[in-house]
Amino acid sequence: MDEDRLRKLLNDYRDGKLTEEDALGGLRKLPFEDLDFAKLDLHRGLRKGLAEVIFCQGKTPARIQAIFDRMLKHHDNVMGTRASLEDFRAVQQIAADAQWHEEARIIAVSRRAIEAPEGEILVVTAGTSDVPVAEEAAVSAEFMGNRVARVYDVGVAGIHRLLSHTEHIHRASVIIAVAGMEGALASVVAGIAPCPVVAVPTSIGYGANFGGLAALLAMLNSCATGVGVVNIDNGFGAAALASMINRRRL
Repeated sequence: MDEDRLRKLLNDYRDGKLTEEDALGGLRKLPFEDLDFAKLDLHRGLRKGLAEVIFCQGKTPARIQAIFDRMLKHHDNVMGTRASLEDFRAVQQIAADAQWHEEARIIAVSRRAIEAPEGEILVVTAGTSDVPVAEEAAVSAEFMGNRVARVYDVGVAGIHRLLSHTEHIHRASVIIAVAGMEGALASVVAGIAPCPVVAVPTSIGYGANFGGLAALLAMLNSCATGVGVVNIDNGFGAAALASMINRRRL
């Protein structure tokens, strides 16, 4: 049950349209709903401002379909991350308006517009191999109602490419910097940006990159100020944090 439905329930009770028993019955469903194989946190939108997001990896298409079906009975906007095309087709059977973002691996159903804050989230990548993680961040941030801009393939190996976007960097409210290899992009961006930088290490790189660990440690050890670091390949987590920061401006 989201905030709008809770408000309607309370108003209907006050107006005498619901008995006390009916109202209590509706409130009992607030914490979560048990589907046997999943327990849906229907109260998360009230606590966090965003409904629970479905992590699709490791779940069968049938179970993802069932979760989407139940979530859409309580929320206008529902999103699933790390999804496959097969997962999307299963969801599309019960939600014809579902959208498939192939590169981001995201399924999104958006039935209610969200007021956008004034600020803009800028997503930058070191290379094109980092784009799938960056797109997970960008599409997630857009789903959360933010204005998002993208600047890709501006890594430090050709730093003039990044510096040509300095004006855009200065306009951003929050920047998500996505990089693998040695992960230097986040430090460079944070060195010239007047806003918070959310750094996302990716698993892209040769052997000594250790599947993103080298980039993660480099970002954690950044000498630039205002850098926050999320886990390896966690584009969604970066978007959630950036969105919270951006919405503080409302």
